[in-house]
Amino acid sequence: MNKQQLAQKIWASANQMRSKIEASEYKDFILGFMFYKYLSDKEVEFLKENDYDDELLKTVTDDDEETVRWIQENIGYFISYKDLFSTWLSMGKDFDVSNVRDALSAFSRLISVTHKKVFDKVFDTLQTGLSKLGDSSGTQTKAISGLLTLIKDIPMDGKQGYDVLGYIYEYLIEQFAANAGKKAGEFYTPHEVSLLMSEIVASHLHGKNEIKIYDPTSGSGSLLINIGHSAAKYMSDANNIKYYAQELKESTYNLTRMNLVMRGIKPDNIVTRNGDTLEEDWPYFDENDPVNSYDPLYVDAVVSNPPYSQAWDPSNKEADPRYARFGLAPKGKADYAFLLHDLFHVKPDGIMTIVLPHGVLFRGGEEGEIRKNLIESNHIDAIIGLPANIFYGTGIPTIIMVLRQKRENTDVLIIDASKGFIKEGKNNKLRQSDIKRITDAYIKREEIPQFSRKVTREEIRSNDYNLNIPRYVDSSEKAEHWDIYASMFGGIPNAELEGMKDYWDAFPNLKSELFEQDGSPYVSIAIEDIKDAIKNSKDVVAFEEAYCKAFETFPIDLKNMLIDQMEKIDISKTESLLSDNIFGRLSDIPLIDKYEAFQLLDNCWNEVSIDLEIIQTEGFSATKKVDPHLVTRKKGNEEQELQDGWAGHVLPFNLVQETILKQDLNEIRELESRLADIPGEYETLLDEFGEEDKDAYRECFSEEGDAFVTKEISKKLKELKKDTSPEAQNTYRIFSKVCDLTQDEKTLRTDIKNKTLKLETKTKETIENLSDEQVLKLLEEKWISPLKSELDKLPDVIVDTLVAGIQALQSKYATTFMDIENEIHETEKQLVKMIDELDGSEYDLKGLGELKALLMGD
Repeated sequence: MNKQQLAQKIWASANQMRSKIEASEYKDFILGFMFYKYLSDKEVEFLKENDYDDELLKTVTDDDEETVRWIQENIGYFISYKDLFSTWLSMGKDFDVSNVRDALSAFSRLISVTHKKVFDKVFDTLQTGLSKLGDSSGTQTKAISGLLTLIKDIPMDGKQGYDVLGYIYEYLIEQFAANAGKKAGEFYTPHEVSLLMSEIVASHLHGKNEIKIYDPTSGSGSLLINIGHSAAKYMSDANNIKYYAQELKESTYNLTRMNLVMRGIKPDNIVTRNGDTLEEDWPYFDENDPVNSYDPLYVDAVVSNPPYSQAWDPSNKEADPRYARFGLAPKGKADYAFLLHDLFHVKPDGIMTIVLPHGVLFRGGEEGEIRKNLIESNHIDAIIGLPANIFYGTGIPTIIMVLRQKRENTDVLIIDASKGFIKEGKNNKLRQSDIKRITDAYIKREEIPQFSRKVTREEIRSNDYNLNIPRYVDSSEKAEHWDIYASMFGGIPNAELEGMKDYWDAFPNLKSELFEQDGSPYVSIAIEDIKDAIKNSKDVVAFEEAYCKAFETFPIDLKNMLIDQMEKIDISKTESLLSDNIFGRLSDIPLIDKYEAFQLLDNCWNEVSIDLEIIQTEGFSATKKVDPHLVTRKKGNEEQELQDGWAGHVLPFNLVQETILKQDLNEIRELESRLADIPGEYETLLDEFGEEDKDAYRECFSEEGDAFVTKEISKKLKELKKDTSPEAQNTYRIFSKVCDLTQDEKTLRTDIKNKTLKLETKTKETIENLSDEQVLKLLEEKWISPLKSELDKLPDVIVDTLVAGIQALQSKYATTFMDIENEIHETEKQLVKMIDELDGSEYDLKGLGELKALLMGD
C-alpha cells in the first residue's frame, strides 16, 4: 500500500469513527496520537541505535534519572517503556484510557529544559479533549484503541517514513478542512495556494545559504513547511532554514508544532509562540534571559493567510512601529494590520506573500490611505487574483499580494489568475500548470494578454490608488460579435478570421487554401471538407512532423533519468528538470501551450514519484513484491478488514497482464465478450413472441413481459415436446434456445471466475519471479509510455480546435437574414394560395381577406 492509498484508508476510517464529533475537533485526536507515535518511535529508534534490544527497552523507566537525562539531552524529551505507543498496542485488552492520561502527564513533566518551547503543553488539546470520545472510561478506551490501530501502520522513520508521515498528515488536515465548514480557515491553507506562495518565495531566496522564514498566523504549519520545502530545493543543507511561527488558538498552535517536528525539522530550528499576532508582537525573548535572548525578528520571508476582515482594536497603536509609517487599519477589518505586521518583519532584501480578501485592493477610508502609502513607498511588488471558491469554508474572491522592502522597479505586476482552475467537488482548485504559469509570469515579470500586466505608478495614481484587477487586466470572455453585412448577405468576415491570427502565422499558406477572396472584407469557404483540407495541408503536416521530431528523443531522456538513475535521482527536483526538458523541446513549436504539456507531465508524475520513493527506500526488490489487497467488509455490526486477492507493490497487476500475460487475459476477455452478447440474444428470442403468445405462456415470462423465467420454461419444455402442432413446436424451439443460453451463461460465468482467479495467481507468481530486465521494461510502460502517448495528442488538439473554430464561423453565417426573409416570403405566398382555396361564411371570408391583405403587405 503506497502513501496515497494508506492516507485514503486512514481518512475513510477516521471519518467514520468520528461519528458525531465535529471534523474540526476530531483532527486534534488523530493528529495528536500520530505525533505521540512519532515521538515514541523516535525514542525507540534512538535507543536501538545505542544497542538497546527489546528486553533492554523494558528497563527504560523514569526512576532511572541517569537514563532519563541521557535521553533528554539527545532527543529533548523522555518516554518510559510503559508509555510507549508500541507498549500500548501490545497491552491488548489491558489497555485503558488512564494509560494515555498518565503517559501525557509524564511527557509534560519530563521535557528537557532546552526543548520546553517546542514540546511544552503540546498535548494539552489532546489530553483535555479525551472526554469527548465517550461518556465513560470504557467508551473512551474503545475509541482510543480504534485510533491507535488506525495509525499504527504509518511509518515514522527513514527517508520514506518522513515523506509518508508528512504526506498523510497534510492529507488528513486537508480532508478535515474540507469537512469543517467555516472553521477550516482557522487551520488550513489549501495545498495548491501554499505551493504557489512557496515557489514565489523560493525563487526570491534562491542563492541564500541560510534563511529565516516566519508565519504570524501559522494554523497547522503547512504553509510554513511548504515554503521551507521549496526553498530547500535550492540549498545545500535544509537544516539552514529557521522556522518562526505564531498562532492565536492553542489547539491550532499545537498543530503547528507537531507538524514542524514531524517533518524532521530540528527543534533548534523551530521558534513558536502562542499569542495574538496583532496584540503581542515580537520582540521575542526568553523570560529566563531577556537581555541575551532578545530578538526583534527580521526574516528573509514572511508568509501568511490571516483571518479575513477580522475585527481588531487599533486603539493606542499609532506609535507602534509596525503601523506608524503607513496608518492604522479600520477597527472592523484587520487585513492591512496583518499585512503591515508582516512587512515590518521582512529584511531589506526579503520578501513576503499574504492571502487577503479582494476588497483590500479598492476599499477606501483608512485602507485606501494605507494602500496609497505602500504604493508611494514602492513596497507592492505583485498582486495575484485567485479563482473564487478556492478556500475551504468561504467562497469570497481572494488575492495573493507580494511585497518587498526594497525594489529596483517601480511598477506593480498584476496577474489575473482567476480563470485557471479545475472543479473538485464544491471547491475550485489550482492545477500544477496554473501554479507554474503564475510563478513563471511573476519571476519573469511577463506581460501576457488577458493574464498579466506591469502597471506604472503613474497609472495607479491616475486611478486614485485603486488596484482592482479588472481596471488593469481584462480577462473576461469577449462577447460574441455579429457582422451585419455577413448576417444579411453571407460570407465570413476577415475581421473575425483575424481572431485566429496565431494559426495563420503558424500555417502561412493555409488561409488561402481554405478561403476564396474577392477583394471585399469577406471570404467564402473554398473547399468541401474543412477538416480533411486542414489535416492534409502541407503547413499542418510540417507542423506535426516538427512536433514529432522535437519529441523524438524524449522517451530516451526519460529512460536515462527515471529508469537508469531510479535509485539515486533527486525526486524533489526531477519534475522541474523534466518540465525544463519539455519547455526546451517546445521552444520552436508554435501554438502548443507549454503549460498544458506540463500538466500532462504532472498528471503522470504523482504516481511515478511515489514509485521512486518506494524503490529508493526499500530497494529495487520492491518492484517484485506483491501485497495482500485488503478490503473492508461488514460482519454483523462491525467492519472487518479482509484480504481480497493481491496487488502489486509497485507494478500493477493489469500492466503485467496486458504485457506478459496477454494471452491469458484475452481468453477471459473473449469469454466476457460472449457473456455480454447473451442479453441481446435473449431480446431477439423475446421479440418472436407477441402479446397473445405471452399470455398463453404467462408463467414463462416476467410480470412486465420483458424477460424469460427459465425455471418455468424448463417445466414447460416437456409438455411442449409432446405437442406436435406447429405453434407448439416453434415455441419449443425458442424455449430450448433460452435454456441453452441460460446454461451457456452459467458456464461462462464459472469459467470467467475460475480463469480470473487462476490469472491472479499467475500474475502474482510472475511479478515475484520477474527478471530485472523485465522489471525495467514494465517500468518504462508504466512511467514513460502514458506520458509520451498524452504528449503525442497535443498537435491533434490544436488542429481539432482550429477545425471547430472555422466550422463554427461557417455555420454562424451560413443562413443569412435574406435567406430567412425569402423563406418567410415563400411561406406567405403558399399561405395566400391556400386562403384562396378556402370557403366559409360571409364573416369567415372577411376575416380571411384581412389576413390575406396582411400577408401580401396591402
